[in-house]
Amino acid sequence: MVPTIGLAVGRGTGPELADVFERVLATLGEAWSVRIGLTRSPRLYHSYFSLRAEASGVEEVRLLTEQDARHYEEFCREQARAGTTAIFRTAINAQSLYLVRERLQAVKVDLIAGQGTELLLVRDEAQGFYTGENHHEPGIVRRTTTFSAEITERVVLTALRQAERYWPGEPVGPVVMAYKFHLLDGALGEWVADIGARHGVELRLAQPDTVNRNIIEHGLPARSVVIGANEWADIMHVVLLDRLGCERQENRCTENVHLHPAVSNLVEYQTVHGSADDLEGLGVVNPTATIRAAAAVAERHAGCAGAVARVESALTVVSNQGVRTPDLGGRHSTGEVVAAVLELLREPGPRGRHAAVARAGEE
Repeated sequence: MVPTIGLAVGRGTGPELADVFERVLATLGEAWSVRIGLTRSPRLYHSYFSLRAEASGVEEVRLLTEQDARHYEEFCREQARAGTTAIFRTAINAQSLYLVRERLQAVKVDLIAGQGTELLLVRDEAQGFYTGENHHEPGIVRRTTTFSAEITERVVLTALRQAERYWPGEPVGPVVMAYKFHLLDGALGEWVADIGARHGVELRLAQPDTVNRNIIEHGLPARSVVIGANEWADIMHVVLLDRLGCERQENRCTENVHLHPAVSNLVEYQTVHGSADDLEGLGVVNPTATIRAAAAVAERHAGCAGAVARVESALTVVSNQGVRTPDLGGRHSTGEVVAAVLELLREPGPRGRHAAVARAGEE
């Protein structure tokens, strides 16, 4: 059976990065003699800036936002029904994206390692202040959001499963939960206490500023799990990457795990950076995160064991040769960086390279 990967493309530099993803995935498939199907969403989704440029006012922005959200949600559901286990998505307008994340109950998972520390950051994207609906009055926007005990428990259990994935058989220490719980009348505290008691795990609910202070004062232990509410984890993700000295966001990819039963086996991969509309058409967008996403998808969803390590080795060699995009201090184009990486990936390896990537629907 040919593994099939979904592909969703947003505006800005999305089309350029989608091409990078396809090329790298195809090359890895050839190197591992694996046929990989690819199903692309027929819609080119808006970035924030393309939306603002196209829409004539607030009502049209709302309409296009909802259209993008509904289309992408249905694309995810279709892929899940077809047995697809992974989608790569370039950046799209955040408002549309968060509507989908709320409806499909997504959490973002990233293991951040550096300076002797491994931090599993689990970002609750399914509820809270980034989700909800806007209600407009003249000169006023009211936004309603929801928290629930059911979703909170699902998020906690996902964090525990992810900890077992990364540290199999190892005990999970206290799980820190960074939420503005003081704004919820004590309800979140009661839910968390009940969830911890029923599942036998110590959950420490803390205000985001308290978590930040503790990291500054005491650092991080060798291994830790932090569940972050959307509004905190969104900002702190980049800060934690910098503090642990392991990566820049322009080079980083991450994954979103869906908790809704209709798409529970579907994982979405994305770059951490945004749509970079100001770089559209210039050929200088950094492809590193997209290359890494292709490697992760190939290894975890298409049977290319060792693809991540092989790609990391190629990226290191290329960087050491000074082949970098301008944001990394280099003078090379996106295409030149990708070509240099692909040249290394095409070198004879233990898996050989005899098969091509197949389009979905081809045998």
